[in-house]
Amino acid sequence: MADVNHVRPVPDGTPQGVPSGGDAPQLSDLLHRAGRGDEAAFAAFYDATSARAYGLALRVVRNPAHAEEVAQEAYLDAWRSSARYDVARGSAAGWLLTIVHRKAVDRVRSVEAATTRDETWNRQTAPVDHDQTSEAAHASLDAARVRSAVATLTDVQRQAVELTYFGGYTHTEVATLLDVPLGTAKTRIRDGLIRLRDLMGVGS
Repeated sequence: MADVNHVRPVPDGTPQGVPSGGDAPQLSDLLHRAGRGDEAAFAAFYDATSARAYGLALRVVRNPAHAEEVAQEAYLDAWRSSARYDVARGSAAGWLLTIVHRKAVDRVRSVEAATTRDETWNRQTAPVDHDQTSEAAHASLDAARVRSAVATLTDVQRQAVELTYFGGYTHTEVATLLDVPLGTAKTRIRDGLIRLRDLMGVGS
């Protein structure tokens, strides 16, 4: 069959071999001949319509590389189905551009779906610091309910949690105020938050 491995857009936008006024009658004849296995006829059909095919693909997908691939796929479909072309249902150029448009829309949807999958995967697999997770969970709780639940914590847990979330102190400052190592302060805060989460049913 004709070489459709590279779509060649014409610089002035006018399809080769076709008057600028519209679809030429010979396109239908070329397509009918292609349907009977005439590769030369299909090559002529390709040369006459490739600019319009590429231009439509580019308008839809907005990516030159994707537009070339879409046009190539459309011409492969056109070659395979040229025997089924019916002139009574529309011009040969219109028939081809319908195939191009369908392929282009499918490509846009495919790219969007792949992008969505990638973004979802990145969100689900991104590492999150434990302290950040705890603070985010705590921030979503109603303050009054939190204060009631805090009363059920052990003294050391309550002190650490109150200083951090009600006093606004950093973990380092809490460790200094309580005169304990930073790791101990973080452990008390974390254990306190876990206890609060269990009591209030967060994440269950």
